[in-house]
Amino acid sequence: MTPNSTARRRTADGPTGRRKVSGPARRRLAAGLAVVCGLALVQSSTAAAAPEPLASDVLFSGEEQVAPGVTFRSFTWETGHGSTQGYVLEADLANPLVDLGLLHRKTVTEPTAISALADGQGAVAGVNGDFFNNTDEHEGVEPTGSAVGAEIAAGEARKGAVPDGQRFGPGLPEGTSTEDVFGLGSDRTARVASVRLEGKIETGHGVLGVDGLNQYAIPVGGVGVFTEAWGTTSRVRATCGTDTDRGAPCSDTTIEIVVRDGKVAEVRPEPGAGAIAAGDFVLVGREDGVGELDDLKPGDPVSVDYQLAPVGVPEFRFVVGGFPILRDGTALPGLDDQALAPRTSAGASADGKRVYLVAMDGRSQVSAGLTVSELADLLKRSGADDAVNLDGGGSTTLVAREAGAQHVTVRNNPSDGRERPVANGIGIFSGGGR
Repeated sequence: MTPNSTARRRTADGPTGRRKVSGPARRRLAAGLAVVCGLALVQSSTAAAAPEPLASDVLFSGEEQVAPGVTFRSFTWETGHGSTQGYVLEADLANPLVDLGLLHRKTVTEPTAISALADGQGAVAGVNGDFFNNTDEHEGVEPTGSAVGAEIAAGEARKGAVPDGQRFGPGLPEGTSTEDVFGLGSDRTARVASVRLEGKIETGHGVLGVDGLNQYAIPVGGVGVFTEAWGTTSRVRATCGTDTDRGAPCSDTTIEIVVRDGKVAEVRPEPGAGAIAAGDFVLVGREDGVGELDDLKPGDPVSVDYQLAPVGVPEFRFVVGGFPILRDGTALPGLDDQALAPRTSAGASADGKRVYLVAMDGRSQVSAGLTVSELADLLKRSGADDAVNLDGGGSTTLVAREAGAQHVTVRNNPSDGRERPVANGIGIFSGGGR
């Protein structure tokens, strides 16, 4: 594989090669938001099941060049349930100066304002990303702040996707899962696809599958791998809930194995907390996963091999989790058509060379919000091909640099009146300023 591979084979001695292995499976706002000579009207209509008919066209205005190949626009939509204000970032990937990447902290458990993430990584613009674990649902167990779906940054697999029943956000459309992602491939094409965690744990007693990677929820009966990218946050939450019930009690059958220098260093009866040293692994098992690990003793050899494998598409350079709302220009069935909220979305043109990041004003402003179904209809009639819905509500944030500025500013009006710390985001970069 190339240096940008999402695969990673490691023991405590460091990278030793890459290979693709089988393991448990979990399961493109491609938008042409058109602007013609400053102001443009784009005819739109609501999805059939939307609560009220849309009242007018969408008015786009205020085009501004953020950087070569990167533009910012605002739009207003007078819908049947009120006026909605939104904002669009467009990135032209045919321009060699333009790039996309994951906005993130060093660890997956450090929610941070998007403006800080963008400035910290040198992005010229961006939006918030995936839904995340920010709710305390289990007594004595604090939220981890980590995202629902997978993360790949600069070709590196950072985390896998939690089971569908453990996710946060609106209901998933039929045929989608937490494995669905928006990302940029090694071919510099943006797309919506899915990635699957594949891996194995080799011990002197046999070979185990990898069921989780730096996730706030491990599948029932599974074994999860945690690395330094997890941070210092407790790993107990990973053993709470079930694959179908996020709020179910935490498991009382658990084990944790610390692997250092390619050998078992410590065996614990339950998940712990604290930093994981570079090169070390912590293996957490629950239910049947305990039986797969409880023969291990200090000194036993262990190696860990994992990757986030793309399904039917080239390798990804970056991905962020999000559920599809459009596929091949068609809205997915089963999208929520009742709840109005600020929305954040990401997508690409049919050829994957133009990326659109969209965010709405918050509920505290004069903006009614949209249903997910309306959002899909808006983007479809604007020319979208494939698209995903990202975290909305108080998380919805769009940032961009103003002319001559070295730092981004928040361009929408977040619901909370200020930025909410979020798990990750999508960054637009210009001129190789990564």
